[in-house]
Amino acid sequence: MVDSSFDRFSVLVNGESQICRSGTLLPAFIESLGLNLRLIAIEYNGEILPRQLWATTHLHPHDRLEIVTIVGGG
Repeated sequence: MVDSSFDRFSVLVNGESQICRSGTLLPAFIESLGLNLRLIAIEYNGEILPRQLWATTHLHPHDRLEIVTIVGGG
């Protein structure tokens, strides 16, 4: 039997620990949190991450994400 716990790690999302699988790309992780990619902005390890880099950004142990949701209203 293979221990899959080595395949998982935690990342900090808006101050809360979340479990992530090794090799996960940022968009897949964000969608797994139930968020709409079109309606958010992401700070990745203290820097605003340009949207064009999201698809190639792999998450790593101890990464820190701050996710801001865009809300419309009137």
